[in-house]
Amino acid sequence: MGELNLYGVYVPIFLIQAILAYILLNIVSLGTDRLIAKGWIALPGAFNLCLYVILLGLIHWLSIVYFG
Repeated sequence: MGELNLYGVYVPIFLIQAILAYILLNIVSLGTDRLIAKGWIALPGAFNLCLYVILLGLIHWLSIVYFG
């Protein structure tokens, strides 16, 4: 892991990945909200948390494979 130096402010790479995963979660949740409304997903809070962790892990893995 590392960090970026943006005009003297060090920003961790993992923070950028977490923000990217959150943006991707908001896009994916547009589709999953329909499933939650229909009752197909029992615990929507736990589902969204697990989905975020999966997306964060995927983005982190992709950044290691392609940039590491």
